[in-house]
Amino acid sequence: MRIHGTTVLTVRRGDSVAIGADGQVSLGNAILKGDASKIRRLADGKVLTGFAGSTADALALYERFEAKLKEFPGNLPRAATELAKEWRTDRALRRLEAMLIAVDAKHTLLLSGTGDVLQPSDGVLGIGSGGMYAVAAARALLRFTSLSAREIVEAALDIAADIDVYTNRNIIVEEISCRV
Repeated sequence: MRIHGTTVLTVRRGDSVAIGADGQVSLGNAILKGDASKIRRLADGKVLTGFAGSTADALALYERFEAKLKEFPGNLPRAATELAKEWRTDRALRRLEAMLIAVDAKHTLLLSGTGDVLQPSDGVLGIGSGGMYAVAAARALLRFTSLSAREIVEAALDIAADIDVYTNRNIIVEEISCRV
């Protein structure tokens, strides 16, 4: 049996960026846990991350990513690129099944095991089984409302939970200021 997804979403609006995730962990068609925390603060709270995929794999990536953030302080893109290179070339890391979203005051990045480090042009990223549902909802809310980044993440994850069976409504949202 395979552990099935989650939904992680980040939205950048105005002077803040928010990232949120649901808490469901599923194995096959059974829910193992409903209140998992998939959002982490790194680099003294200046970087927020969210993961989708195997929990053990994500924890291994967090450890490596935190080391890269210490090696390249204040330079999220460089730390992310170095992790992606290592993830793609390291024999053990290559087998990890996870994706990461990392945000700071200036950047929104998606990291994958294929060596990708992508930055969306609109500041919206979603990963996991309900990621694209949440992205669609967030883009509509950005376009047609004046809700804050946090409110959009909460509402979009709630909408994704209506559609994706691997996403629940136990949502955790973290936010950082983008003011300089």
